[in-house]
Amino acid sequence: MNLKPLSSKSFSEVLRNFTPNWFTLNMGTGIAFLTLHNINANIFYGQTQFDMIFWIIDIFFFLLFSSLLIARAIFYPKTTKLLLSHPIQSMFLGAIPMALVPILEGFAIFGPSIIGNKALDISLYLWWFDVFLAIGVGWLLPYLMFTIQKEHKLKNMTAVWLLPIVASEVTASAGGMLAPYFSNSIGETIIILSYILWTFSVPLAFSILVILFLRLATHKLPDKAMATTSWLTLGPLGTGALGLLLLGNSAKNILIDTSLQGISSFLYDFGLIAGLLIWGYGLWWYFMAWFITLKFFKEGLPFNMGWWGFTFPVGVFTASTFQLWKETGINIFEYFGMLLSIQLIIFWIIVFIKTLKGMWNGYLFHAPCLSPETGLPKAKEKCKKK
Repeated sequence: MNLKPLSSKSFSEVLRNFTPNWFTLNMGTGIAFLTLHNINANIFYGQTQFDMIFWIIDIFFFLLFSSLLIARAIFYPKTTKLLLSHPIQSMFLGAIPMALVPILEGFAIFGPSIIGNKALDISLYLWWFDVFLAIGVGWLLPYLMFTIQKEHKLKNMTAVWLLPIVASEVTASAGGMLAPYFSNSIGETIIILSYILWTFSVPLAFSILVILFLRLATHKLPDKAMATTSWLTLGPLGTGALGLLLLGNSAKNILIDTSLQGISSFLYDFGLIAGLLIWGYGLWWYFMAWFITLKFFKEGLPFNMGWWGFTFPVGVFTASTFQLWKETGINIFEYFGMLLSIQLIIFWIIVFIKTLKGMWNGYLFHAPCLSPETGLPKAKEKCKKK
């Protein structure tokens, strides 16, 4: 397949071939700067300012990708229907609400030092918007899977199925982080809704993990192009544990003067025990993901945007590990969290550099094969060449 470098591609080519999996760059970059912030140690001079710069860069990319996706829908409306009917690319719509979470959390963490308390209001408004997006994708994509997407078979299944499902629990964990910044009445609303969002996601994600285990046992490992999806299993487990830990911690302080004060201590204890159990489940998948990845690396692992799966799932698992350390004081969680942080930063650097190279070479701006009805001959030619 002959691909042009980005410098020789027309804007229309880039726009037409833009897909929502680019938002995984936001997810990976966002969790990277949040992890550096959560380490809570001055690893190098100006670390806070460094984290803040990457938060601003993350905002820039999110706005850029959102503009491109909206423009693609406007100027190439037929491609939207094809995107929604595609069994893999459509799943990446779940990356959009997850990509927004580090940004809205950044407004609460870094924003006040830049624009004052208005930053907290922006963070809250963005969280409500993210709730809408997460619930929307969490219902829309499974419905499309049940109706118009015809290619779903057990042997074709990968952990990509988790993407639209996990969005709600990522928003729930953000609610647990944001609730203490607001008054008890607002915080109470955030906590209650976050628990509902958590249940929208985690039980269903557990079901998908069971099916995934069956698929791997009966049909073996997926194609090399989907190899990195093994890391996506850490997403619902890391975020599921983190959400319960953060919500339980917030409930202990915020619900104390409300009608729910009777269960505030229970929610904290439940969050700690259940969070630890889910984290342990994630630990099993963490090592399995390493085993699978090392096998594929020996055989040659082609780079694609799926490599961003090396970052966000590891990042949320890292965050839950650090949160367990904060709640229990057990140092093994701190040491393992630092190890995971190093892995995350190394992965992020590698994937970011490869992404920039792929952008320049042009091959990352390639949408899935488009059907003849689109009237896009270049897309059809690429399909034939493949």
